[in-house]
Amino acid sequence: MTETMGESVTESGVEGQREAVNAPAIDVRRALEAILMVSDEPQSLVSLATALGSPVAAVRQAIEELVRDFDGVGDGGTRRGFELREVGGGWRIYVRAEYDDVIADFVLSQNPSRLSQAALETLAVIAYKQPISRGQIASIRAVNVDSVVRTLLGRGLITELFTDSETGAINYGTTDLLLTQLGVNSIDELPKISPLLADGMEGFDGIG
Repeated sequence: MTETMGESVTESGVEGQREAVNAPAIDVRRALEAILMVSDEPQSLVSLATALGSPVAAVRQAIEELVRDFDGVGDGGTRRGFELREVGGGWRIYVRAEYDDVIADFVLSQNPSRLSQAALETLAVIAYKQPISRGQIASIRAVNVDSVVRTLLGRGLITELFTDSETGAINYGTTDLLLTQLGVNSIDELPKISPLLADGMEGFDGIG
C-alpha cells in the first residue's frame, strides 16, 4: 500500500513538472500592451515586472520594442495614433499630440450627454483645489474616482498639469473649455464655496 501511494505521489509530481514545462510562455509584449491600455497612471518597470512575474530587464526590453512598434519604426511599420511615453518614472499610453484636436471634436460632438452627479462633484473638487491628484480627490470625496476622472478627461473639461517627481501621481486642473461652458474668464470668478459647507472648511480649507 505504501509503495502504491509513493508511486502515485511520484507520478503526480512528474506530471506536474511536465505540465509546467509544457505551459505556454507569456507574451510579455502583448501582456504589457494590455495592462498599459487600461492603466490610468504611469506604471514603473518594477510594478509591471511584478504584475507579470517577469524580470525587470525583460520588461524593459519589451517596453522599448513597444515604443518602436507604436512609432512605426522598422520595415513596413505603421505609426499608430497613440504612443507609449515615459512620464514621472513610469510608462503610459497617450494619444499623439497631433490628434488632440480630433479627439476633442469627437468627444464633444459624439458624446454630448450630461455629466452625472458624481462627475459634477469631482469636477468641482478639481476646479477649487487644482492642481490636485487623483488620490487627493478620492480622499475628499471618500470614493473611487478613476472612472469619473477618465470621463472628465475625455470631455476635455480637465487636463493633466504635471506629474509629481516623487510620487509619480498625476496632478489635474481644469481647461479653458470648462471656463467657456461656465461662461467665466477664469477660475477666480467661480463663486466662493466655503459658505456652502457645514463648517466652511472641510475638504476645502483656505477657499474663501
